Amino acid sequence: MKTYVFGHSSLGLPILAYRTPTTASPSHRVLVLGGVHGDEIEGVALAHALIAERLKTPSSRIDLTIVPEFNIDGILLKTRGNGNGVDLNRNLPTKDWSPIATTPRYQPGPKALSEIENQSLVQFIETEKPIFIISLHSWKPLLNINEPPNSTLCHKVASRIASFTGDIIEPTIGYSTPGCLGTYAGLERGIPTITYEIERGLKLNAVVQKHLAPLLEGLKVLET
Repeated sequence: MKTYVFGHSSLGLPILAYRTPTTASPSHRVLVLGGVHGDEIEGVALAHALIAERLKTPSSRIDLTIVPEFNIDGILLKTRGNGNGVDLNRNLPTKDWSPIATTPRYQPGPKALSEIENQSLVQFIETEKPIFIISLHSWKPLLNINEPPNSTLCHKVASRIASFTGDIIEPTIGYSTPGCLGTYAGLERGIPTITYEIERGLKLNAVVQKHLAPLLEGLKVLET
């Protein structure tokens, strides 16, 4: 497994990425993000468990990049936003980006893509061209899928995961999310994207016990 600096945080900390060795072609590049919101530690735990699993069984037919602590500042500060107080999942340069925060928790930043963390993410998407993205969050059990109309890949992956977890699959999260990754990647750039919502407050060992195997099964769908 290769470890490298994916980018840097607003406070200057390195954001680490872990890339598993593979013989896969570029058409099998997959990105898994954890810790987009610093107070959603459940996704961070699951991302680290995925890294540990890949260390044990590294061979795979997908080119997998895992960024377990994308918002490292927020994780250390125990805040939703980054070191600037910006919600990274409201700051991406989508067509629906808005400078208005619907609540104090959803600060979009002074302009779209103002945050250095998201600049690294956009650069990765543009240069590496992943064919699938999974973003690990926590709220209520839900698999929010975003993909172009001619694609069924998101639904196939989510259905495999849900067959183990029983989670609901929905094309919308239920409220407006301007500047979010699902819109930026899934709807506007045609990269199937799942926002994987884990039950908030679930003990971290229970997160791994309940969700690691289903996540691995979902990734297997992408190996074909």
